[in-house]
Amino acid sequence: MISNHYLNYQSSRIHYVKAGNGKETLLFFHGFGQDHTVYIPLIQSLAKHYSLYIFDLFFHGQSKWGYDERPLEKKYWKEMIAQFLKENSITSFSVVGYSLGGRFALSTLEAFPEKINKVFLIASDGIRENTWYKLATYPFFLRKFFKSMIHNYNRFLTIADKLVKWKLVDPGLIRFADYQMGTTEKRKRVYYSWVVFRHMKFNIRRLASLINKHNIQTVVIVGRYDKVILPEHMDKFRSLLNNHKFHALESGHSGLIYQSLPFIAEKVSPSNYIIR
Repeated sequence: MISNHYLNYQSSRIHYVKAGNGKETLLFFHGFGQDHTVYIPLIQSLAKHYSLYIFDLFFHGQSKWGYDERPLEKKYWKEMIAQFLKENSITSFSVVGYSLGGRFALSTLEAFPEKINKVFLIASDGIRENTWYKLATYPFFLRKFFKSMIHNYNRFLTIADKLVKWKLVDPGLIRFADYQMGTTEKRKRVYYSWVVFRHMKFNIRRLASLINKHNIQTVVIVGRYDKVILPEHMDKFRSLLNNHKFHALESGHSGLIYQSLPFIAEKVSPSNYIIR
């Protein structure tokens, strides 16, 4: 059974669903352009072993960010999750972050390392800062230019075409971006997500130190053919960990969630892996 819940904190609201009644708690954060429903097919396989909490990120699903373009600070996220943990009487938990959701998983790990048992990073954003992301969101005048593309999409297509011709960007990445920016509403989500989440960045040495100090079981999953989060972007981070599990799957970016199920559900026998 799946139940809907809302976490209200100051002017913002996070929507999440709860499922399962297992002894261990597992928090899920989805990727860009998705919502909590992307994880629904995994519930049947995990619900007996975990209590699952699946979040909608801000600007996705039913969650609302209450401050326009003001950046989400990690302190604010920590306070919000602390309220969530208190409301649900959660004392220890594990986290799953896919793509953009990796930033939220890492922020949660950084805020509560003593409470976290395992972290699953699936093609995780935030491990290595993307140069184009920094250019688009940090200098004020470039943020203004980026925002102008919401209503002038041809400008993006012209720039993208030149970047591909100059071999500065892989064509697969442009196809992914084009899919995510095909409508005005989608372009607004791209802009606000990038700008508001721009302070959710990490010192990977500090992250690795926290993981090592608290002996957090870490599973890093990548797709061999991923053009969005390249597998080699995880190499430096992995080299700093005392112990972790690494899986490079025969997949691009979008198929990784479902292929990652066996590694999340280690306590479940293979015959019980169900994806519908």
